[in-house]
Amino acid sequence: MKKLFIVFTFFISAVLALAQQAKKPTIMILPSDNWCNQRYFMTNFSDQGNIVKVPNYQQAFLEDTELGQVISKVGQVLTEQGYSLKDAEQEIKSMSIKTAEDNVTTSKKSGASLVESPLDQLKRRVKSDVIIQLWWQVNRTGIGNSASFTLEAFDAYTNKRIATSTGTTKPSSDIIPILLAKAVKENIKPFDNQMDKWFADQSKRGREISLTIRCWDSWDKDLEEEYNGEELTDCIQNWLQKNCVNGTFNLSDGTESFAQFEQVRIPLFDDKGKAIDARAFATKLRKYLQQPPFSITSKVMVRGLGEAIVILGEK
Repeated sequence: MKKLFIVFTFFISAVLALAQQAKKPTIMILPSDNWCNQRYFMTNFSDQGNIVKVPNYQQAFLEDTELGQVISKVGQVLTEQGYSLKDAEQEIKSMSIKTAEDNVTTSKKSGASLVESPLDQLKRRVKSDVIIQLWWQVNRTGIGNSASFTLEAFDAYTNKRIATSTGTTKPSSDIIPILLAKAVKENIKPFDNQMDKWFADQSKRGREISLTIRCWDSWDKDLEEEYNGEELTDCIQNWLQKNCVNGTFNLSDGTESFAQFEQVRIPLFDDKGKAIDARAFATKLRKYLQQPPFSITSKVMVRGLGEAIVILGEK
Protein backbone atom coordinates (compact mmCIF):
# COMPACT_ATOMS: atom_id res chain seq x y z
CA MET A 1 0.00 0.00 0.00
CA LYS A 2 2.82 2.41 0.88
CA LYS A 3 4.55 1.73 -2.45
CA LEU A 4 1.26 2.27 -4.27
CA PHE A 5 0.79 5.60 -2.50
CA ILE A 6 4.33 6.72 -3.44
CA VAL A 7 3.81 5.76 -7.08
CA PHE A 8 0.45 7.56 -7.14
CA THR A 9 1.98 10.68 -5.59
CA PHE A 10 4.81 10.65 -8.11
CA PHE A 11 2.30 10.26 -10.95
CA ILE A 12 0.20 13.23 -9.78
CA SER A 13 3.32 15.38 -9.38
CA ALA A 14 4.47 14.48 -12.88
CA VAL A 15 1.05 15.34 -14.35
CA LEU A 16 1.00 18.70 -12.55
CA ALA A 17 4.55 19.45 -13.71
CA LEU A 18 3.65 18.66 -17.31
CA ALA A 19 0.54 20.79 -17.07
CA GLN A 20 2.59 23.67 -15.75
CA GLN A 21 5.19 23.26 -18.50
CA ALA A 22 2.43 23.18 -21.13
CA LYS A 23 1.02 26.53 -20.05
CA LYS A 24 1.55 29.20 -22.68
CA PRO A 25 1.16 32.98 -22.55
CA THR A 26 -1.84 34.70 -24.10
CA ILE A 27 -1.01 36.52 -27.34
CA MET A 28 -2.44 39.18 -29.61
CA ILE A 29 -1.29 39.51 -33.24
CA LEU A 30 -1.10 42.92 -34.90
CA PRO A 31 0.48 44.20 -38.12
CA SER A 32 3.90 45.74 -37.49
CA ASP A 33 4.47 49.49 -37.44
CA ASN A 34 6.56 49.16 -40.60
CA TRP A 35 3.82 47.26 -42.43
CA CYS A 36 1.24 49.91 -41.45
CA ASN A 37 3.56 52.73 -42.47
CA GLN A 38 4.26 51.15 -45.89
CA ARG A 39 0.52 51.02 -46.54
CA TYR A 40 -0.23 54.44 -45.03
CA PHE A 41 -2.30 53.07 -42.16
CA MET A 42 -0.91 55.66 -39.75
CA THR A 43 -2.38 58.58 -37.85
CA ASN A 44 -0.99 61.44 -35.78
CA PHE A 45 -1.35 61.16 -32.03
CA SER A 46 -0.65 63.73 -29.32
CA ASP A 47 1.40 62.19 -26.51
CA GLN A 48 1.96 64.68 -23.70
CA GLY A 49 2.08 67.49 -26.26
CA ASN A 50 4.39 65.70 -28.70
CA ILE A 51 2.94 64.67 -32.08
CA VAL A 52 3.89 61.11 -33.03
CA LYS A 53 2.73 58.71 -35.75
CA VAL A 54 0.99 55.55 -34.60
CA PRO A 55 -0.58 52.67 -36.54
CA ASN A 56 -4.26 53.05 -37.30
CA TYR A 57 -5.28 49.42 -36.75
CA GLN A 58 -8.96 50.12 -37.30
CA GLN A 59 -8.30 51.50 -40.79
CA ALA A 60 -5.91 48.64 -41.58
CA PHE A 61 -8.45 45.93 -40.73
CA LEU A 62 -11.21 47.74 -42.59
CA GLU A 63 -9.32 48.51 -45.79
CA ASP A 64 -6.72 45.77 -46.28
CA THR A 65 -8.29 42.59 -47.65
CA GLU A 66 -5.34 40.33 -46.73
CA LEU A 67 -4.72 41.43 -43.14
CA GLY A 68 -7.57 39.58 -41.44
CA GLN A 69 -6.86 36.37 -43.39
CA VAL A 70 -3.12 36.50 -42.70
CA ILE A 71 -3.54 37.06 -38.96
CA SER A 72 -6.17 34.31 -38.82
CA LYS A 73 -3.86 31.79 -40.53
CA VAL A 74 -0.79 32.73 -38.48
CA GLY A 75 -2.91 32.72 -35.32
CA GLN A 76 -4.05 29.20 -36.15
CA VAL A 77 -0.43 28.03 -36.32
CA LEU A 78 0.33 29.59 -32.93
CA THR A 79 -2.87 28.22 -31.40
CA GLU A 80 -1.78 24.74 -32.47
CA GLN A 81 1.40 25.36 -30.44
CA GLY A 82 -0.76 25.90 -27.34
CA TYR A 83 -1.02 29.69 -27.21
CA SER A 84 -4.23 31.42 -26.23
CA LEU A 85 -5.06 33.92 -28.97
CA LYS A 86 -6.89 37.17 -28.23
CA ASP A 87 -8.82 38.53 -31.21
CA ALA A 88 -7.51 42.05 -31.78
CA GLU A 89 -9.75 42.72 -34.77
CA GLN A 90 -12.95 42.13 -32.82
CA GLU A 91 -11.76 44.40 -30.02
CA ILE A 92 -10.74 47.10 -32.50
CA LYS A 93 -14.18 46.96 -34.12
CA SER A 94 -15.72 47.92 -30.79
CA MET A 95 -13.29 50.76 -30.14
CA SER A 96 -13.34 54.27 -31.49
CA ILE A 97 -9.79 55.34 -32.37
CA LYS A 98 -10.70 58.98 -31.88
CA THR A 99 -12.02 58.26 -28.41
CA ALA A 100 -8.86 56.30 -27.61
CA GLU A 101 -6.66 59.19 -28.76
CA ASP A 102 -8.66 61.85 -26.94
CA ASN A 103 -9.22 59.82 -23.80
CA VAL A 104 -7.71 61.38 -20.68
CA THR A 105 -7.76 60.66 -17.00
CA THR A 106 -7.93 63.83 -14.94
CA SER A 107 -7.62 64.85 -11.35
CA LYS A 108 -10.98 66.01 -10.02
CA LYS A 109 -9.40 69.14 -8.58
CA SER A 110 -6.24 70.08 -10.46
CA GLY A 111 -7.21 68.72 -13.90
CA ALA A 112 -3.88 66.93 -14.46
CA SER A 113 -4.15 64.27 -17.15
CA LEU A 114 -2.53 61.15 -18.54
CA VAL A 115 -3.02 60.27 -22.21
CA GLU A 116 -2.88 56.74 -23.57
CA SER A 117 -2.04 55.80 -27.13
CA PRO A 118 -4.47 53.55 -29.05
CA LEU A 119 -2.08 50.61 -28.64
CA ASP A 120 -1.84 51.20 -24.87
CA GLN A 121 -5.63 51.23 -24.65
CA LEU A 122 -5.88 48.09 -26.74
CA LYS A 123 -3.31 46.25 -24.60
CA ARG A 124 -5.09 47.27 -21.40
CA ARG A 125 -8.47 46.22 -22.75
CA VAL A 126 -7.49 42.88 -24.26
CA LYS A 127 -4.89 42.11 -21.56
CA SER A 128 -2.66 39.71 -23.43
CA ASP A 129 0.77 38.73 -22.11
CA VAL A 130 2.48 39.17 -25.47
CA ILE A 131 1.98 41.42 -28.49
CA ILE A 132 3.15 39.75 -31.71
CA GLN A 133 3.84 42.15 -34.55
CA LEU A 134 3.71 40.64 -38.03
CA TRP A 135 5.40 42.06 -41.14
CA TRP A 136 5.26 40.48 -44.58
CA GLN A 137 6.04 41.33 -48.18
CA VAL A 138 5.05 39.59 -51.39
CA ASN A 139 7.85 38.79 -53.85
CA ARG A 140 6.70 38.37 -57.45
CA THR A 141 8.66 35.82 -59.51
CA GLY A 142 8.22 34.15 -62.87
CA ILE A 143 7.30 30.81 -61.28
CA GLY A 144 4.91 32.12 -58.65
CA ASN A 145 4.81 34.32 -55.58
CA SER A 146 6.92 34.00 -52.47
CA ALA A 147 6.49 35.86 -49.21
CA SER A 148 9.01 37.18 -46.72
CA PHE A 149 7.88 37.58 -43.13
CA THR A 150 9.05 38.68 -39.70
CA LEU A 151 7.37 37.78 -36.41
CA GLU A 152 8.42 39.82 -33.38
CA ALA A 153 7.04 39.16 -29.91
CA PHE A 154 7.00 41.93 -27.31
CA ASP A 155 6.22 41.78 -23.61
CA ALA A 156 2.92 43.69 -23.40
CA TYR A 157 3.96 45.06 -20.00
CA THR A 158 7.46 46.35 -20.75
CA ASN A 159 7.54 46.50 -24.59
CA LYS A 160 10.78 44.48 -24.51
CA ARG A 161 11.40 42.18 -27.47
CA ILE A 162 11.29 38.57 -26.28
CA ALA A 163 11.24 36.47 -29.46
CA THR A 164 11.70 36.85 -33.20
CA SER A 165 11.44 34.71 -36.30
CA THR A 166 11.98 35.53 -39.96
CA GLY A 167 11.91 33.62 -43.23
CA THR A 168 10.99 33.53 -46.91
CA THR A 169 8.73 30.99 -48.58
CA LYS A 170 9.49 29.12 -51.79
CA PRO A 171 7.66 30.39 -54.91
CA SER A 172 4.16 28.94 -55.03
CA SER A 173 0.73 29.46 -56.51
CA ASP A 174 -0.82 29.48 -53.01
CA ILE A 175 -2.56 32.63 -51.82
CA ILE A 176 -0.55 34.84 -49.45
CA PRO A 177 -2.27 33.84 -46.16
CA ILE A 178 -1.57 30.15 -46.82
CA LEU A 179 2.01 30.91 -47.93
CA LEU A 180 2.70 32.80 -44.73
CA ALA A 181 1.09 30.15 -42.54
CA LYS A 182 3.38 27.52 -44.07
CA ALA A 183 6.43 29.75 -43.62
CA VAL A 184 5.63 30.47 -39.99
CA LYS A 185 5.01 26.78 -39.29
CA GLU A 186 8.40 25.87 -40.77
CA ASN A 187 10.17 28.46 -38.59
CA ILE A 188 8.07 28.24 -35.42
CA LYS A 189 10.35 26.02 -33.31
CA PRO A 190 13.04 28.59 -32.38
CA PHE A 191 10.34 31.23 -31.86
CA ASP A 192 8.38 28.90 -29.60
CA ASN A 193 11.50 28.08 -27.57
CA GLN A 194 12.24 31.78 -27.02
CA MET A 195 8.66 32.35 -25.88
CA ASP A 196 8.76 29.39 -23.50
CA LYS A 197 12.01 30.61 -21.99
CA TRP A 198 10.58 34.08 -21.43
CA PHE A 199 7.33 32.80 -19.90
CA ALA A 200 9.20 30.42 -17.59
CA ASP A 201 11.25 33.38 -16.38
CA GLN A 202 8.04 35.36 -15.77
CA SER A 203 6.54 32.50 -13.79
CA LYS A 204 9.65 32.16 -11.65
CA ARG A 205 10.75 35.78 -11.16
CA GLY A 206 7.46 37.64 -11.61
CA ARG A 207 6.08 40.03 -14.21
CA GLU A 208 8.04 43.25 -14.68
CA ILE A 209 6.32 46.63 -14.39
CA SER A 210 7.33 50.20 -13.59
CA LEU A 211 5.81 52.19 -10.73
CA THR A 212 5.98 55.94 -10.20
CA ILE A 213 5.01 57.79 -7.03
CA ARG A 214 4.19 61.48 -7.38
CA CYS A 215 2.55 64.21 -5.31
CA TRP A 216 -0.17 66.67 -6.24
CA ASP A 217 1.06 70.23 -5.72
CA SER A 218 -2.05 70.81 -3.60
CA TRP A 219 -0.86 68.24 -1.02
CA ASP A 220 0.67 69.74 2.13
CA LYS A 221 3.07 66.78 2.62
CA ASP A 222 5.74 65.01 0.55
CA LEU A 223 7.72 61.77 0.40
CA GLU A 224 10.03 62.92 3.19
CA GLU A 225 7.15 63.01 5.67
CA GLU A 226 7.92 60.62 8.55
CA TYR A 227 5.65 57.88 9.83
CA ASN A 228 6.74 55.89 12.88
CA GLY A 229 10.26 57.24 12.44
CA GLU A 230 10.61 56.40 8.73
CA GLU A 231 10.24 58.63 5.69
CA LEU A 232 7.32 57.81 3.39
CA THR A 233 9.66 56.70 0.59
CA ASP A 234 11.20 54.14 2.94
CA CYS A 235 7.74 52.95 4.01
CA ILE A 236 6.77 52.41 0.38
CA GLN A 237 10.01 50.49 -0.23
CA ASN A 238 9.23 48.28 2.79
CA TRP A 239 5.82 47.52 1.29
CA LEU A 240 7.39 46.70 -2.09
CA GLN A 241 9.91 44.42 -0.40
CA LYS A 242 7.03 42.38 1.01
CA ASN A 243 4.78 42.38 -2.06
CA CYS A 244 7.21 42.01 -4.99
CA VAL A 245 8.33 38.54 -6.07
CA ASN A 246 11.55 37.83 -4.14
CA GLY A 247 11.46 41.48 -3.04
CA THR A 248 12.75 42.53 -6.46
CA PHE A 249 12.50 46.22 -7.46
CA ASN A 250 14.82 49.11 -8.18
CA LEU A 251 14.48 52.72 -7.01
CA SER A 252 16.05 54.40 -10.03
CA ASP A 253 15.28 58.01 -9.16
CA GLY A 254 13.65 60.00 -6.41
CA THR A 255 13.18 63.38 -4.74
CA GLU A 256 10.94 64.67 -1.97
CA SER A 257 8.00 64.70 -4.42
CA PHE A 258 8.87 61.90 -6.87
CA ALA A 259 9.99 58.27 -6.78
CA GLN A 260 10.60 56.08 -9.83
CA PHE A 261 10.64 52.32 -9.30
CA GLU A 262 11.73 50.14 -12.22
CA GLN A 263 12.13 46.38 -12.70
CA VAL A 264 9.30 45.90 -10.21
CA ARG A 265 8.53 42.18 -10.25
CA ILE A 266 4.91 41.40 -9.43
CA PRO A 267 3.17 37.99 -9.24
CA LEU A 268 1.41 36.75 -12.38
CA PHE A 269 -1.71 35.94 -10.35
CA ASP A 270 -3.24 36.87 -7.00
CA ASP A 271 -4.43 34.45 -4.32
CA LYS A 272 -7.69 33.91 -6.22
CA GLY A 273 -5.91 33.05 -9.48
CA LYS A 274 -6.77 36.37 -11.13
CA ALA A 275 -4.12 37.93 -13.37
CA ILE A 276 -2.36 40.94 -11.86
CA ASP A 277 -1.38 43.97 -13.92
CA ALA A 278 0.20 47.29 -12.98
CA ARG A 279 -3.16 48.84 -12.08
CA ALA A 280 -4.09 46.02 -9.72
CA PHE A 281 -0.69 46.15 -8.02
CA ALA A 282 -0.74 49.95 -7.68
CA THR A 283 -4.30 49.84 -6.35
CA LYS A 284 -3.11 47.49 -3.64
CA LEU A 285 -0.46 50.07 -2.68
CA ARG A 286 -3.05 52.85 -2.76
CA LYS A 287 -5.27 50.96 -0.31
CA TYR A 288 -2.27 50.36 1.95
CA LEU A 289 -1.44 54.08 2.06
CA GLN A 290 -5.08 54.87 2.77
CA GLN A 291 -4.81 53.09 6.13
CA PRO A 292 -3.31 54.49 9.37
CA PRO A 293 -0.74 55.70 10.14
CA PHE A 294 -0.62 57.21 6.63
CA SER A 295 -4.28 57.98 5.88
CA ILE A 296 -3.21 59.32 2.47
CA THR A 297 -5.74 59.80 -0.31
CA SER A 298 -4.22 58.97 -3.68
CA LYS A 299 -5.06 58.32 -7.32
CA VAL A 300 -3.89 55.50 -9.58
CA MET A 301 -3.27 56.24 -13.26
CA VAL A 302 -1.93 53.79 -15.82
CA ARG A 303 -0.34 53.60 -19.24
CA GLY A 304 -1.04 50.23 -20.82
CA LEU A 305 -0.60 47.15 -18.65
CA GLY A 306 2.90 47.67 -17.29
CA GLU A 307 3.17 51.24 -16.07
CA ALA A 308 1.33 52.70 -13.08
CA ILE A 309 1.48 56.10 -11.41
CA VAL A 310 0.27 56.67 -7.86
CA ILE A 311 -0.30 60.36 -7.17
CA LEU A 312 -0.56 61.26 -3.50
CA GLY A 313 -2.75 63.92 -1.92
CA GLU A 314 -6.12 63.69 -3.68
CA LYS A 315 -8.07 61.89 -6.39
